[in-house]
Amino acid sequence: MAGGIVIDEERRILESIEVYGWYGVHMYDPELVVPNFTYTVGFSQTLNAPEFIVFGLHRDIMFDMLEAVFQEIKAGRKLKDNQDWRNLYEDVSCVARNVSHPDVFSKYAVMADWFWQRGGHKGHPGLVQLIWPDWLRGLYPWDEGCREGVKAAQPQLWS
Repeated sequence: MAGGIVIDEERRILESIEVYGWYGVHMYDPELVVPNFTYTVGFSQTLNAPEFIVFGLHRDIMFDMLEAVFQEIKAGRKLKDNQDWRNLYEDVSCVARNVSHPDVFSKYAVMADWFWQRGGHKGHPGLVQLIWPDWLRGLYPWDEGCREGVKAAQPQLWS
């Protein structure tokens, strides 16, 4: 892997990837302008897979969901756009969508991009957003009738 000066946070990321295969970055806006979110760093190296991001749930739930995704990919699950992911956390099911938002690596997945570039790669790593449904109605943000709070908690990074 290419190198350079490493700060403490970067060192924690590198050590976690070495030990566990990935690192989860959690971001929380105390003013709630941006929904909280968690994304992976290291899937691209360990699994030769895109990184994943999920918004709007409790940090522990999002981390557990991403760990479940890691384990499924590690066990051989093949990825495709608009894919159902069942029971990622208790009975929570999601849909995985390929991210195409132009500012995703400057606004959200900054450390995933840093890790990708550190590895000597050009461009950006792949990124997949896990989208969860309105649990009261079972509707996703793109479905008519989905509650506004569910939509607002999950920025549309997919096309």
